Amino acid sequence: MDNWITHTMEEFGYIGILLLITLENIFPPIPSEIILTFGGFMTTYTDMTMLGVVAVSTIGSVLGAVILYWVGTFLNMEKIERIVDRWGHIIRLTKEDIHKANGWFEKYGYWTVFFCRFIPLIRSLISLPAGMAKMNFGIFFVLTTLGTLIWNFVLIRIGAAVGDSWETIVGYMDIYSNIIYAILAIAIIFFLFLYIRKRLIKS
Repeated sequence: MDNWITHTMEEFGYIGILLLITLENIFPPIPSEIILTFGGFMTTYTDMTMLGVVAVSTIGSVLGAVILYWVGTFLNMEKIERIVDRWGHIIRLTKEDIHKANGWFEKYGYWTVFFCRFIPLIRSLISLPAGMAKMNFGIFFVLTTLGTLIWNFVLIRIGAAVGDSWETIVGYMDIYSNIIYAILAIAIIFFLFLYIRKRLIKS
């Protein structure tokens, strides 16, 4: 997949980046880390500019998020689970991924849309529960755009800074993802412990 992504970007430039990042937001297993860091690297040896790459990648990300938001407005959790049961093996999603995104949205509200843009995989899926909850579209759009802009700029800037060593950043992003998932798991266990402890004290 990595070679296909980089080849598409080199072949189609800005349009390739826009299409790939849109797909990444609809099908999370496509890694945005590769698209963005390689896009930053491309600004060092092509006519593409930092501003241009940030702009098209942000437009593509927000477009993909909006599509998932509107899909969410027509779905409920049962329908999504049936879709994942049938097609999850193809798009590499599980019901646990969907429940995790939905749980974050229900627990932390609108700001989850912003902060989850910095969490791999969840950054795309969070648009579904936002749509399911009929979140105000204007607020969703603004928070998604801000979070996306920051994420994209940072990775593109890093890609440009490290040049042809951009692939090492992808490796570091895998470590970042694992750390984030570990923190989330610890947080969930901690809150479950507090919840059970509170129930036991009441009883």
